[in-house]
Amino acid sequence: MTTTPNRQHLPAPAIEPDGDRHPIITTAAGRMLAVLRIVYGLTFLWAFFDKLFGWGYATPSGKGWIDGGDPTAGFLGKGTTGPMADFYHSLVGDWWVTPLFMVGLAGIGLALTLGIGMRIAAGAGTLLYLLMWSANLPPENNPVLDDHIVGAITVIALALVAAGNVWGLGKWWSSLDFVRKYPWLR
Repeated sequence: MTTTPNRQHLPAPAIEPDGDRHPIITTAAGRMLAVLRIVYGLTFLWAFFDKLFGWGYATPSGKGWIDGGDPTAGFLGKGTTGPMADFYHSLVGDWWVTPLFMVGLAGIGLALTLGIGMRIAAGAGTLLYLLMWSANLPPENNPVLDDHIVGAITVIALALVAAGNVWGLGKWWSSLDFVRKYPWLR
């Protein structure tokens, strides 16, 4: 084994922290990304409230969580297909599934709508989208891709471009001491 004696003296590459010091998108693009962020946030909030109150869209009237219904039981028990169906069927009725799902919908929806905690929202949203994608494999109209994959990619992109800073509370959120101390909360 040979060594290169000069290699140890090379400076380490400098990596700049992400942030808004070097914007790479136009004002119009930033506004469009803010609209996209808010729309995605509102879709999560809509799903949360429909499942909470049973407004008769995806959740029938009288079957909302507040009425004693289980918003995850129908989908997990009857709506899953493919190689992961047995796993999802096994989750029906577990005490932690519905509360975690509902908190996830509300948290992701609020974070995206308000533009705060975008990194956490992107991670949680991506996980939720991938779980929902894997519940019905293969997708109906494409052998791999469907709207869940597009949603996962979108929430990641929104976090990477700090879309919460335009028409949201992202700048204020990022300036908080605990968020500066723990940047993964951005």
